[in-house]
Amino acid sequence: MSQLSAAVTAMQSESLFAKAYQSGVKKTEYWDSAFEDTLNILAVLPEIAARIYRNTYKDGKLASHDNKLDYSANFARLLGFSNSQFDDLMRLYLVIHSDHEGGNVSAHTVRLVGSALSDPYLSFAAGMNGLAGPLHGLANQEVLRFLVDLQKKIGVEVRIKPLLQTRLRTFN
Repeated sequence: MSQLSAAVTAMQSESLFAKAYQSGVKKTEYWDSAFEDTLNILAVLPEIAARIYRNTYKDGKLASHDNKLDYSANFARLLGFSNSQFDDLMRLYLVIHSDHEGGNVSAHTVRLVGSALSDPYLSFAAGMNGLAGPLHGLANQEVLRFLVDLQKKIGVEVRIKPLLQTRLRTFN
């Protein structure tokens, strides 16, 4: 998470909001450049996240974007996975995690930092720092560990797709 935060913070020099604010844009027009910054962040996040993953755990090489694939499948390719089961898993994972409504640490932090008129790059990076804590970002791994431990404790095999079982092993 620290690498992601650092990468987004480094991109802050491209902030249209920061430039517009410095040039004296009217308060009623803040949203326009903030929106553009947000879209720019969202556009590069998959590649940044995949680059961090590939540099940390694999060979550092990224696949090219394929216009025939959806967002989830392209992200899976960037990570180095190329089967439809993983595409489905990534699609489900991204949808489940897209609805945060401001009630968790990262979403709340992004809004709080943004309310001080920090540009979207700095606000997003602050939210990513909140994800590094075990009560938020690491919660997914904790749930997976809990399910595996529960399965062992009760002695009943829970039917988990083989691909997910492989991913679970990486967290143990």
